[in-house]
Amino acid sequence: MKVILLCDVKGQGKKGDIKELNDGYARNYLIPKGLAEIATPQKINEIKQKNESERYRKAEEEKMIRAMAKEMSGKTFPVRMKAGTSGRIFGSVTAQNVSDALAMEGYDVDKRKVVIPAPIKMVGVYDIELKFFEGVSCKIKINVEGV
Repeated sequence: MKVILLCDVKGQGKKGDIKELNDGYARNYLIPKGLAEIATPQKINEIKQKNESERYRKAEEEKMIRAMAKEMSGKTFPVRMKAGTSGRIFGSVTAQNVSDALAMEGYDVDKRKVVIPAPIKMVGVYDIELKFFEGVSCKIKINVEGV
């Protein structure tokens, strides 16, 4: 019997998968518990259309992120931090600080995408990497300025 899984089922598949399962298992366990529904041609077509639109949306998003990464690559962005007279920063520069600095320049980058190789505790220019997803990353510079 063909069924569409409504949520992840251990050993069977992920939500949205169309599976061929034993009739008894599907009718007596999966369907009554709300874990699956019978795969009719209309529902199969709906799932395929939804998957196709999701793939298209992800491809468009990836294209947009690649363009933004290419545009940002090599640029220098200012980050203002409180610092002492010797140039030592109170605390250190965090991914959130970098994300906020990029937002001030018009780039919406999540703080989880920012990779800071070592703690930044002094005023100066540093190389930072932004990893958007596998295969798409760019290197930028941040100019840490004392306030």
